[in-house]
Order: sequence, then structure tokens, then C-alpha cells
Amino acid sequence: MENGHEAKGNRFTKYFPVLLDALRSTDPTPMRPAEARAWVRTRIDVPEADLTRLIKKGKQTIFENDVHWARFYLAKAGLIASPKRGFWGLTNQGRNTHLSTDETWTLYVRVRDANRPGATTNEEDLPAPALADEAVNNTLYWFVGDRWGADRAERFLAEGLWENGYTDSQSLDLVRRMRPDDRIAIKATFSQERGLPFDVGGKSVSVMRIKATGMVLENVNDGRQIRVAWDPPAVSRDWYFYTYLATIVEADFEDECGRRLVDFTFGHEPQDYKWFLERPYWAEKYGPAAPVTTPLNPPSEQETAEESENPEIEMAPEYTVDSIATEGCFLGSAELDDILTRWRSKKNLVLQGAPGTGKTWLAKRLGFALVGSNDRETTQSRLRVVQFHPSLSYEDFVRGWRPDGDGRLKLVDGILMQAIDAAASEPDRPFVLVIEEINRGNPAQIFGEMLTLLENTKRDRSEAIELAYRRIPGERVHVPKNLYVIGTMNVADRSLAIVDLALRRRFAFVDLEPRLGSAWQVWSSERGLDDTMLSRIEERISALNEEIASAASLGPQFRIGHSYVTPNVDEVVRDGRAWYRARVETEIGPLLDEYWYDQPDKAKEERDKLLKGLV
Repeated sequence: MENGHEAKGNRFTKYFPVLLDALRSTDPTPMRPAEARAWVRTRIDVPEADLTRLIKKGKQTIFENDVHWARFYLAKAGLIASPKRGFWGLTNQGRNTHLSTDETWTLYVRVRDANRPGATTNEEDLPAPALADEAVNNTLYWFVGDRWGADRAERFLAEGLWENGYTDSQSLDLVRRMRPDDRIAIKATFSQERGLPFDVGGKSVSVMRIKATGMVLENVNDGRQIRVAWDPPAVSRDWYFYTYLATIVEADFEDECGRRLVDFTFGHEPQDYKWFLERPYWAEKYGPAAPVTTPLNPPSEQETAEESENPEIEMAPEYTVDSIATEGCFLGSAELDDILTRWRSKKNLVLQGAPGTGKTWLAKRLGFALVGSNDRETTQSRLRVVQFHPSLSYEDFVRGWRPDGDGRLKLVDGILMQAIDAAASEPDRPFVLVIEEINRGNPAQIFGEMLTLLENTKRDRSEAIELAYRRIPGERVHVPKNLYVIGTMNVADRSLAIVDLALRRRFAFVDLEPRLGSAWQVWSSERGLDDTMLSRIEERISALNEEIASAASLGPQFRIGHSYVTPNVDEVVRDGRAWYRARVETEIGPLLDEYWYDQPDKAKEERDKLLKGLV
């Protein structure tokens, strides 16, 4: 109030006549809200802060909220209507209305007093109210790349569009999901060691550079191109830790990390480095950190691009199924590819087989192939190994109370919850949990309610449930899609009960057979076994396995695996006869004694057959 009179104007009333002009420009064809806002931005000087800052009590920018307030008042005055959901259009009265400054204020006061009598709250700080014909705000937030051979950001901004440079079905489907009014950001992801705004002891940190932000105007649904109203050019901003390597990613706004990223990107909120470095995954990865206020000698954009070695193109995996073969696997690349494909689809896999078929060895290497690397740093953070045993409990594996150093009990996450937290911290990278001897413990007791959440069809936040032990009231947990579980199962152990059917339904099972063939012969020959010895070993082990498979008290699951008679990767066999004899006497023989514990003569007979002519 000034001298007893109300000031004629507030921040959003200036948009009243401009919004009418925007809808008039396409009348009688209605406009989408995003198109109307883009038109308004080209006709009026909008403060840059209004385009980037969020209102105090909402998720929309000041500009978006102001235009929606203008639409609310004009609709209440009968000048704007929605001929169909999600569109704005003029009424007959609106077509013939051209508002002056005084007329704008008079309309505002009349509608305000009719709809909000006695209101004292400043409307500019409140989210604009939705009208009955407006859809619920379900804005999605997209982070996209601009490099597939060259940097295209400058052209995208100039032409008001974004293009998908890939033709795979997954990329095309993601682009088709983008809708008008969704927010979009161009990003570049790379690794950085120098000039960080915090101290992590010189370790490499994942960085995502936000190069531009905007709003989706139109999607032609070809999976290739969308129209975008890009925000005014601004200085690139770097976001750390929780980053996206994939070219097209929809942010998970319900996740706390995702919500903070959205606020940073579209609301220009600062990143709280301390909060991230205190989360268990990054605390374990980087250790105690000392945040600083400004980077010391920050690298240039060109330097960070050089550090990252082409940031927008995913580097080819360093470890593949071919790597597994070179390390001594006797399955073909096609068979390994089939196993990996099944694992990616089901999310949970068990390798089962007789003793010595390389189950644990292969499980770990399939994990390396899934994450694309077997280097120490990668496997320490993205691949975890645990062995089940009869005394393992839910409290050990999932979460439970444990003694603290001060004599109190502390709620501690087990390896499964640690793996879940790690996978959630880097959502577009695969993480692996290897469970050795998964049937040696009691899976139903060890997994508890997590067995349901592991199912591939329930890997979604909407399926989250409360755990037996909760950190805070109402805490709900779900298993991320990027966590892959692989177990091993010895089918010959007499002490183990039949596997729970609930576990079988949630895991895919792959049988591993003894492999004594050409691949085994080549591997063993390269390590010193001559052809005569190889033929003799293969013939005798194969005959033994036939005897075991046909025995009424045993069966195929008790056969002897190839690992018993395969040289290690760095082993050099100088005396093949002595090497084989030692394997039979110290490894295979004792196993046969266990198999035929009630027929010691039979066990000795089979052992003598293996050693005939070698003693």
C-alpha cells in the first residue's frame, strides 16, 4: 500500500496481455503450456534469475509459476479455456480482449477478491493453483548427451532442438517418452582428479558438467528429435559423485540423490559435497574428506575433456567374454554370451554343477564381464563376494543390531544392503553381488523379505517395502535395477536340503558340465602336458564319470569336474605323469572315498584305474 492506495502491479500481472497475444498468434489452434511460455519469452524481457530459480514452495521456476498465475486469472475471467486437456486456448471473449495496464490491474483485483477474499499471502511465493481441467503435474527430468562423433550443443541451442544420435530400440523408446513441459539438460560426464572443490586424496571422481537446460516443447515421436525451449546460455556447472554415463537418462526424482541433482540443475541450488561424502558408498570409496569452498587451480573445459577421453561415448569394456576364454574357460563365447544375456534379463542367476566344474571361478569372471573390467579399483567398488554357510543369518546379510565400540548396540547394514546402496549411488552402472554356495545356508531365512524384492519384476521404487529393522519410521527399501546377483550351487553335497522354490522362481539356473574337450586340451598343452598324457587323462576321467553317473547311490551330479585335472594359468607342468598322479592321490581319490564311503573297495578300484601304469 502506498498513501492508502494499493500498488497497481505485481510480478506476474505483466504476463496477462502477453499470454493473450501468445494464444492469439495460433488461434483457433490451442497451444501447449510449454509453447505458450516459449512464445512469451521471445516477446518480453524475462529476468534470467526468474528462468532458473525455483519458487520457495514448489518445483517450478519463477517464470513458469508466474505464467501459470496469469493463466489462472485469465481463465477465471473467462478469457482463456482448455478446449482439451493439456492445451490452452482463447474464448470468444478472450479473442476480442486487449488489456491495457489499468485494465490488467482491474481484472486482477476483481478476480482476486472474488476467489481469494481477504487474502494476505504474497501470491508470487506460492505455486499457481491448478484448475479443474489441468492435468496433474508429472514433469520428468531428462539428462542427455550431445556427442556422437562431435559436440553438437551449439547447434542444438541455436536451432531449438535436441537430437538422438543412436538407433537402438532402448534409446528410441526413451526419447519417445519425453513430453511437452518435461525439463531437459545437456550434460557431459568425465572423470577428474585435479582442481576438485573438496579433498579426496587425489582419487578420481566422476563429474557431470551441465552445459545447458531447457524445456521440451514438442515430441514428434520418431525417437530421434524433440523441439526444446532452451534457457539463456549460462556458465557450465559441474556436479560430482552421482552422475550419468549413459547418453539418455530420466532422473529419479523420488531418490534423494536424484532430487538434489534436479534442484542443482534446474533450480541452481548448490551441491552439498559433505552430504554425498558422508553417504556409506562414497565414504567407503573416498574416505574422510575435507570440503573446500573453491577449487584449487580448476582445470579448463578442454583439460577435463582430455582427462575423460571423449566423455559422451561409453568406453569399450576392458573385460569381455573373450577375456574369460583366455583365462581358462572351456565354454565358447556364444555360450557365455547366452549366460550373460539371461543374467541381464533375470537379474539373478545361479551356476549349478558337480564339484570341479568352475562355478565360483566363472561366477566372478561373468561379474567382471558385466561391469566391463577386472581392475582392482572397479571390482572393489562394484563387485562384492559373500559365502553362505549354516550360521549366516538375516542380521549378517541384510541388516541387524551389532555391538558398538562404546558397549551399545548399533544397527549395521549387511553386504546386501551395502550392495543396494552402492548400486543406487551410481544408477546407470552395473553392480554385482556374488554369493558362493548359495544353498549351504538357509536362503529363506538369510534373505527374508529381500527375496521378494530381488525379483526382476519388482525392481522398482513402487515395490519398496519396510524391512524388519528400519533406520527411521516408515523407511522403505527396493532393489535397484542395476544390481545383479549371481550364486553358485554344488549339486553333489549330500548335507544340503532341496532349494526353496521361492528362490528357484526368482533366479535363472545354468548347469555347468565337466569339459574335457579340445579347448581343455589346448589350454593344458600350452602348460606342459603332452598329447599322450592328455588323451590318457581325458579317457580315464570320462570313464570314471560314466561309472559315477550310472551308480545307484550317486548320479550325474557327482561327476568329477575338469578343474581337478586342469593346470592353473601360471602353472608349468614339467612331469605330466607326476602332476596327474598327485592330483589323483590328493584331490580326486579322497573325493571318491567320500562318494563310496560304504564301499571302500569300490573307491580303491576306481582310484587304481585312474593311476594304472603310472605308479
